[in-house]
Amino acid sequence: MLTVSLKNHIEDKYSIVINLITPLSGGNINEVYLLKTNQKNYVVKVNEVNAFPAMFKKEVNGLEALRKTQTIDIPKVVGFGNFEQYTYLLLEYKKPGKVSLQFWESFGQQLAALHQNSQEHFGFEENNYYGSLQQYNKEEDTASAFFIQQRLMPQFQLACENGYEFAQLDTFYKKIEQLIPEEKPSLIHGDLWSGNYLINAQDQPCLIDPGVSYAPREMDLAMMRLFGGFEHRLFLAYDKAFPLEEDWEERLQLWQLYYILGHVNLFGGNYYTSAKAIIKRYS
Repeated sequence: MLTVSLKNHIEDKYSIVINLITPLSGGNINEVYLLKTNQKNYVVKVNEVNAFPAMFKKEVNGLEALRKTQTIDIPKVVGFGNFEQYTYLLLEYKKPGKVSLQFWESFGQQLAALHQNSQEHFGFEENNYYGSLQQYNKEEDTASAFFIQQRLMPQFQLACENGYEFAQLDTFYKKIEQLIPEEKPSLIHGDLWSGNYLINAQDQPCLIDPGVSYAPREMDLAMMRLFGGFEHRLFLAYDKAFPLEEDWEERLQLWQLYYILGHVNLFGGNYYTSAKAIIKRYS
C-alpha cells in the first residue's frame, strides 16, 4: 500500500508535492495509484519488496526497449526503487483520449513498425515476467526453439509441479516445429491484452506493463485475439504494413497456448481444459 512514509519518500526524492492520491483499477499484481500534483500527474505502482524480485527493474528495461524504437507511445519512467518493505515504480500519467476514426489503423501500423525491430537471436538481455510468473529469455537461434524451450517447456514443467498432467509432449513439440514459420525475431510487447494499452491525449495508442522479448511476432497478435478488445481493422492495417506469413490465423491458438498455460498455473480451472484442447488440435 502507499503508506504515508512511502508518500513522503517519493515527494522528497522526486521533488514533488502530492495533493491527492486515487487508487486505479487494473492492478492485479501491484497496487496502482494516480498521484495528483500542482505541476503534473503521475502513476505509481507499489508492492512488497520481496514479492516479485526485481519486477519493476525488469519492467523499466522493457519499457525502455520499447521506447527506444520510437514507433509507439510508451509512458516515461520517472523513477523506481525500494523503501522500507515496499518497492515502487513511478511513471508519467497519460491523460486519456478517445478512439478516433483512424485509431485502429494507426495502432496496427505502429505495432507493425515496433515488430520490425529485430536482432540476430531470439530472447532478451534478461529473464522477466509474464504477469507474476517467471518468463525465460535465454538466447535461441530459431523461432520454434525459442517458443518450445523458453516459453512452453517452463510452463509445462510448472503445471506438472502444480498437479496438471499433459501426455506425449515430445511428439507435440516435433509436430509444432513444422508449423512455426522461421521469421526473424521481433521486439514484442509480450502481454498485449486489452488492459495493457491506453489511448493517450493525442488519441493514439500507448502501451503499458510489458513482458518484452525478441520473439515470434505472431505471439503479440495471438494474445490480442485471446481475450478480445481489438477491432479487426487493426489486424488489416498491420498486415498491410508488415505482411504476415501464410496461414497466420491458423496458428493463433498455438501461440495462445503459452498464455493459457500461464493461466493454468495461476488459476487452474477451465484453462487446463483449454490447454489440452489446443495440444490435441496441433498434435
